[in-house]
Amino acid sequence: MTISLPPTTRSLPIALMRARESIMAPIRDMLSETGLSEQQWRVLRVLAEQGEMDSHSLAQRACLLFPSLTRMAATMNAKSLITQTRDPNDRRRQLIAIAPAGLTIIESRAEAASDIAKGFRDKMGDEDYETLLDLLGRLSADADVEETQ
Repeated sequence: MTISLPPTTRSLPIALMRARESIMAPIRDMLSETGLSEQQWRVLRVLAEQGEMDSHSLAQRACLLFPSLTRMAATMNAKSLITQTRDPNDRRRQLIAIAPAGLTIIESRAEAASDIAKGFRDKMGDEDYETLLDLLGRLSADADVEETQ
């Protein structure tokens, strides 16, 4: 039995990977001087936007696997980019917040990051840009996280 697959030029997973690489290239360039990885940038962005949160929520909002965040947080804490404390009401729960050094990095790159996002929006047009975000949100298993913000 032969299964007919769509051509790779019309494959959603491949199209998403190509789009991700196109989008991430200028972001990687922006981050190259900071010494941050893409994942660390996401952690700082989420914390700067949302404030202190437990590590499980942070992993979900930053699109990271929890074990990856755990390892990354130790490194970021050692670099004074974040703080880690235990929840006083539940000692098993770890709370993570952005530290002043992390906030400084976000602030120093905010204009460049905004320019990158504006470039994508300009390339697509406002309506298509918003439609794309809405469509991707529908595909996401975590769409409810985005809608509650």
